[in-house]
Amino acid sequence: IAGTGKSCLLHQFIETKFKQDSNHTIGVEFGSRVVNVGGKTVKLQIWDTAGQERFRSVTRSYYRGAAGALLVYDITSRETYNALTNWLTDARTLASPNIVIILCGNKKDLDADREVTFLEASRFAQENELMFLETSALTGENVEEAFLKTARTILNKMESGELDPERMGSGIQYGDSSLRQLRQPRGSAAQIKQQCNC
Repeated sequence: IAGTGKSCLLHQFIETKFKQDSNHTIGVEFGSRVVNVGGKTVKLQIWDTAGQERFRSVTRSYYRGAAGALLVYDITSRETYNALTNWLTDARTLASPNIVIILCGNKKDLDADREVTFLEASRFAQENELMFLETSALTGENVEEAFLKTARTILNKMESGELDPERMGSGIQYGDSSLRQLRQPRGSAAQIKQQCNC
């Protein structure tokens, strides 16, 4: 959804600072960061897609092979919130059936200009089986948590067998073929490197 701060969220997550002069994304941009999730080293590969309607046909192709998605709206814009259903339908139709989706109400720092209540968005998330957080790309509030929560849920789905990295289009691949066994005894020192397209 255009103008919600997706690029600023990504920049805050990767660079841990606010991107002052952010223009609309043309097509798709890319970022990555290595994080530690539950003792495992995970490389998140993040595709920042344009939110403008005219790029929708381009960005739709990036859902294929995505293990996770952040669905972002602007808490000060009812219009962006109303567009969520269409974007959610795209994600659910075009991505893996096991895609992990987190709803992010961005621009939490502009609470005085809020047009969408926390409760309303929380209800939407619950009805659509989404995780939900309000974030601020400006202050960094909950930005790290949004990405890490997505990564943690993807890893949990792998461990439970719900997500199979060996399956084509899962959006996950092992960084080292010798570390393919994910289910290890607790306390194992071995680290597993995965790449998650989010």
